[in-house]
Amino acid sequence: MFTTRFAPSPTGYLHKGHAASALTAFEAARAAGGRFLLRIEDIDATRCRPHYEAAIYEDLAWLGVDWETPVRRQSEHLGDYEAALARLEADGLLYRCFRTRKETAEAIASAPHGAMEVFRGGPLPADEAARRLAAGKPFAWRLSLEAAARRLGGFGGLSFVEQGQGEIAARPELGGDLVLARKDIGVAYHLAVAVDDARQGVNHVVRGVDLFEATHVQRLLQALLDLPTPVYRHHPLVLGPDGRRLAKRDGAQTLRDLRERGMSAAELRKELGFG
Repeated sequence: MFTTRFAPSPTGYLHKGHAASALTAFEAARAAGGRFLLRIEDIDATRCRPHYEAAIYEDLAWLGVDWETPVRRQSEHLGDYEAALARLEADGLLYRCFRTRKETAEAIASAPHGAMEVFRGGPLPADEAARRLAAGKPFAWRLSLEAAARRLGGFGGLSFVEQGQGEIAARPELGGDLVLARKDIGVAYHLAVAVDDARQGVNHVVRGVDLFEATHVQRLLQALLDLPTPVYRHHPLVLGPDGRRLAKRDGAQTLRDLRERGMSAAELRKELGFG
């Protein structure tokens, strides 16, 4: 059965862009006679807040979107992500990276061939890594592209289906050795999403085109963890008057603002092409 989801992070109030994405997925599920799920991606405890989560439910209900229950909240399933990390580590696909964010930024700026060289640095020598661990130095787990390529015999066989475009070759190497877990956030977005979609039986991922590049590394994780690969559909973004995509950090007008100004859900749906 067609199963898709809307997966916001409770780090701010929803805006028109979120509404368009939720409605696109919801209407796709309804047209297919399928399932629409809501997932709360709240693994970043430093930024997620309960009142933003409550507002997500309120805003979606106002839009006329309904979803299956119970809602999957990532913070309640950390064991799933830890198990996936443990498997990748046992398979020799991860290494400890002791660089701080500042050191990483400085390395990117100074690298002669750009960020790709930086994020393929590989692990420290075993004795140095042991010394830093003993000293209590924090580290992040990075996925080794070199090890992943060995495991899969290269990336040439990786692909995914993009609705309307057909099969697309995955290029996970373009992202370098990505961080999959760090001390302040137990698991990174890419790993959590790959695990969640498989756990929830999501076979159609409907999301914004800004996440198209993320699909490449998520396809790699699916292959390494023997997870199914959904069909993808990356829809256009809602843009602001300046031509840029709407973003919480830029103070995009929220659905709460629109509602308080008197806009009805029907009016907003029509404006977004769902009238």
